[in-house]
Amino acid sequence: MQYVFVYGTLRAGEVNDINRAAERHGLAKPQWIGAAHVCGRLFDFGTYPGLVLDETAGPIRGDVYRIDDALVPVLDEIENVYPGVEGLFRSHRLHVEVEVEGQKNRVDCLIYPVAATSVAGLPRIESGDWIAHRTTRA
Repeated sequence: MQYVFVYGTLRAGEVNDINRAAERHGLAKPQWIGAAHVCGRLFDFGTYPGLVLDETAGPIRGDVYRIDDALVPVLDEIENVYPGVEGLFRSHRLHVEVEVEGQKNRVDCLIYPVAATSVAGLPRIESGDWIAHRTTRA
């Protein structure tokens, strides 16, 4: 088991909902741990967001789930992350602060950010929340 921080289309109710992804592959349902944030800049790629990690930037809203290790290859495929292939998204690990029952805990999470060079000219999502942004776009 491990933890993953999701901030875009893998969030519950979104097109690549992590829960539905697990169900489609006959895997254990991810356990929602809590709402969380990482520091970074979020950009609008049209049908999905891209996160550039940046400790000096504002909070990016997401959720932390505890997942079965067997779900990682499914998430990698959704994000087009393959060993030895340089793609838009990359697999990364970092400590994320998550609030659970009023207590703040830091957990080591898998996360899928993009390279800073990939966001040139794209609109920044100032709210740091993909779902709020997507639902208010024209």
